[in-house]
Amino acid sequence: MGMLIFFLLIIAAAAGCIIIRNNIVRHHNATIRAWSDVASYERQKIKILDGLQPLVEQYSSFEQGTLEKVTELRQNIMDLNLQSTDVSQLQHIESLNKDLMRSLTAVVENYPELKANEIYLKMMNEIEEQNENVGAAIAIFNRNVELFNNHIQVFPNNIVNTMTLGKKNIRPFRDSVAAQSFDYRPNF
Repeated sequence: MGMLIFFLLIIAAAAGCIIIRNNIVRHHNATIRAWSDVASYERQKIKILDGLQPLVEQYSSFEQGTLEKVTELRQNIMDLNLQSTDVSQLQHIESLNKDLMRSLTAVVENYPELKANEIYLKMMNEIEEQNENVGAAIAIFNRNVELFNNHIQVFPNNIVNTMTLGKKNIRPFRDSVAAQSFDYRPNF
């Protein structure tokens, strides 16, 4: 009878380890999927930028810097790695995107006839929509990162992870420029 209980405990412990390991894999895969969504929304901006580029080129003799920003943002989005979560690269893309949006606003102020252009207005709305999609995808990504990191850090999951998978914490996306504008700094 004692031997049966011993084997049942070993089977229960093994089953528990398998369940924990599988949950770590699920959380890791959810994080990868969330990162792919972020990259996908960034890549959708390329279609819009491809249409915006010729429009801005009409004013390029005055606004060469804006055209260069469109090209640089497009190239950085194309270079975004879908296989690994390169948060610093995404931070750079978001910074370039903000610079471009400021430049486009300046172009509109300098050329009111451009503001009246329906194609331009449609593209600006599409870019804004994509920016909102990226923001939502980043929030989902960060939630998945938090769940994954929590899952591999708590006991006994950390032991199972170390022994079977060896997954490391994933760094969440943080907008350092936006964070600098806050007076409040948490103490963690």
